[in-house]
Amino acid sequence: MEKSLLKDILYGVLIGDSLGVPYEFRTRENMRKNPAQAMVGYGTHNQPPGTFSDDGSLTLCLADSIIQNGYNIKDIAKKFILWQDAGYWGAHNQVFDIGIATKEAIYNLKQGINPILAGGNDEYSNGNGSLMRILPLLLILKDIQDPKERFKIVSEVSSITHAHIRSIIACFYYLEFAMLLIKDKDIEEIYFKLQNHISNFLLEQKIPSKEIKKFDRLLQNKIFDLKEEDIQSSGYVIDTLEASIWCLFKTQNYKDSILKAVNLGEDTDTTGAVTGGLAGLLYSHESIPQEWLLKLARKKEIDNMINKLE
Repeated sequence: MEKSLLKDILYGVLIGDSLGVPYEFRTRENMRKNPAQAMVGYGTHNQPPGTFSDDGSLTLCLADSIIQNGYNIKDIAKKFILWQDAGYWGAHNQVFDIGIATKEAIYNLKQGINPILAGGNDEYSNGNGSLMRILPLLLILKDIQDPKERFKIVSEVSSITHAHIRSIIACFYYLEFAMLLIKDKDIEEIYFKLQNHISNFLLEQKIPSKEIKKFDRLLQNKIFDLKEEDIQSSGYVIDTLEASIWCLFKTQNYKDSILKAVNLGEDTDTTGAVTGGLAGLLYSHESIPQEWLLKLARKKEIDNMINKLE
């Protein structure tokens, strides 16, 4: 069960990320003319097919840390530093892409700053850099009954690189959605359940209402009724979260959900990764096209890591 869950998470994220890497920064208009249809290479970052980016690497760092040490924030931070310095869990043992906020946070970690104080906490520090890597935390959260305790852990792990409350809420929503997907595959039911649960929870936590309002399209409205032109695919955390939920509703299988995400353009690798994580849980890793999995960088080592999960 645990290993299968971890495969859903990791392959879901990594394949979505790898599929998006060659198209990063392309406009939606450009993607319409030349849509992503397969796992290809080169393109934006000139990397071979199956190459995942910082999204996948940091996701693997988090999973690796949990498998080895349970929940240990200092160890997670240590692995993030190792990734930047030595290409630890890099697709080809090197870093070819890193977000500004993540780079600054890792600099802070190296200065010995407490990991939960390392990430930027101003309003402009709301890129999708913590959302893109947070999903393996599900291994810890799924056994915790108290949402306050779950929120605290999500907050700490997001804050290593992104400490603003908006990024934390986005990660929390994403992980609560993921947690419900373990037991139930009716995404509409999950969606409406979360509208009540998360809205009430955030109010109880005395989160400023102007921050809760930022999530209105998910918490008050029906995101699935929106047209594609209403969905943004930039590097802003709320855009990425909304796009991932929207893609899930607009497709019927793993392959189509990822292609839908990547073909939105702009931040293609992260929209692919974040959508891919949920799609992996919804449809299982077994539904991922074999020809995509066979191209995935470091697949053998990833499988070895998964097998270490007790």
